[in-house]
Parts: sequence; structure tokens; C-alpha cells
Amino acid sequence: MPDRSSAWVEDYLRDGYAIVRGLFSPDEIAAIGAAVDQVHAEGVAHGRSFRHGNLFYNVEPSDDGPPQVRMVQWMSWHQPVLNAVRLDRRLARVLEPLIGRDLKQIINQLHWKTPGSKGDFAWHQDSRFRLPEVAYRNLGTSYVQTGLAIDPHNPGSGGMRFVPGSHRRGSLPLDTTTEVLGTAMDDAALVEAGLSPEKVVDLVLEPGDLALWNPYLVHASGLNSSGHRRRLYINGYIRAGDCDRGEWAFRDGEPVPFGAEPALVHYEALHERGEPHYV
Repeated sequence: MPDRSSAWVEDYLRDGYAIVRGLFSPDEIAAIGAAVDQVHAEGVAHGRSFRHGNLFYNVEPSDDGPPQVRMVQWMSWHQPVLNAVRLDRRLARVLEPLIGRDLKQIINQLHWKTPGSKGDFAWHQDSRFRLPEVAYRNLGTSYVQTGLAIDPHNPGSGGMRFVPGSHRRGSLPLDTTTEVLGTAMDDAALVEAGLSPEKVVDLVLEPGDLALWNPYLVHASGLNSSGHRRRLYINGYIRAGDCDRGEWAFRDGEPVPFGAEPALVHYEALHERGEPHYV
């Protein structure tokens, strides 16, 4: 059983999510934010989606303005500030009571929401993306998703919404026929899955706060109606013994740097088409 001495552990086990307040200082967040902006500028310069190994820029071109950078994956391969964050020992200490000290990393991802732009996420469980299923064992108790707030994260900025306790239901019959990214959340999907929209809560974070959530927690997010971009740095970790994929992140709680070559995560053609190319 997890060590329940840490304040966030009880919340996580009960609700499927927890918040660690002020894990990173304002000065640290300013430096992280500058690195995030650098990656965003790279995505704009590409103008459309681009891949090099696991590094992937999800960019939507525009005919009447700059392209929209919606997401970037594994930018830590070339961005040292963001690489240091994913290997920060504070993260290891937060995760240890839940999934131990030997951890691989499955997600290294930045999300942006530009005010007024299409950036919704439909109701979903992150478990649907942990494929192939045979590579992941004991997913509900071995995997934790983390999100570091770079900007105020709340309903006005298109923040995430959670259904507390939904993680205890395991895999739910939520619609998987459409893309999660760019599809508006519809509470009818919750009702169809046997969940109550009345139990939905908003995730409210200040810059430097870290959210943790279970891969089976049902969540979504809506439109950013604020006057600023909402930046969120997501890193997902799994107990190494329960996963056949991913980059090593911590061994016995100590950071593990990247190897000479990227590890297979979820880009299936990594070894056949790992060269830089537009998609």
C-alpha cells in the first residue's frame, strides 16, 4: 500500500487526483515559461506538424494568421530547462508514495490554449492512449500523470475539469471514435457512461502548482476565454517494472539522463522513420 503520510496521497487515492501547491518557485516558473515560449516559437516557425524521432510538434496551419501550436511532445530532447524539470527530484519525491522510486516516462508534453482558439478536449480517460495494452501492467496503480501550471489554470483559461472518483470505475464506455483534442466536451457523454455531470469539479492551479491524476480519471477541458495563453507542462510516469516502453526517468529516486538513442514510447515507426520530416 502507498505511504499515506504525504498530504496529497489521501486526495489522490480517494478522488483520482491531487494538487501539490507551490512545488516550483515564481523565479523557476519564469525560466520554465521562457523555455516553453522558445518551443512554441519553434512550432510556429515549422508552420505545420513536424516530427523527428519522438519529438513531435502538433501544429495547425492557418490561412489568415499564424499557425496554432497545439501540443509538442518530447521537446526535452533538445530543451535543457524543460529536460531538467522532468528529472527534478521533487517530482520523484511526490511520486514515490504512489508508484515507487524506479520510474519510466511515457509522456513529456506541452499544451497551449490561445484565447478564443479551438483547444477543447472531450471527456476522456488517459488510459485510452496507453497502447499497446500488453506493454502496460497494473495501469491504475502504476501510472501517474502530472501537470505543472505555467499560467493561472482555471475555468476562465480553459482549465481541466475532473469527475472525482471516476478512476475507481476502470475503463469506461466513453466515445473513442473521435479525436479528443479539438472536440468540445459534451456532458451527455458522462451520462452515457453512468457518471453525473453534477459531480464535475474544476481544476484550479496557480503557476508553480503541480496536479497529479490517475489514468482512469475522467476529465476534459474547454475554451480559453481569458486574455492570456494557458500553458501546461505534462509529464507522465510509470513504475518501471510494469511497463515495457518509455524513457527511464528515475532509478532508486535518482534522475536518469537520456541515452544515445530515443526509446520506443508511442511512435510506432520510430526505428523505420525516425528522421526529421513533416506530417
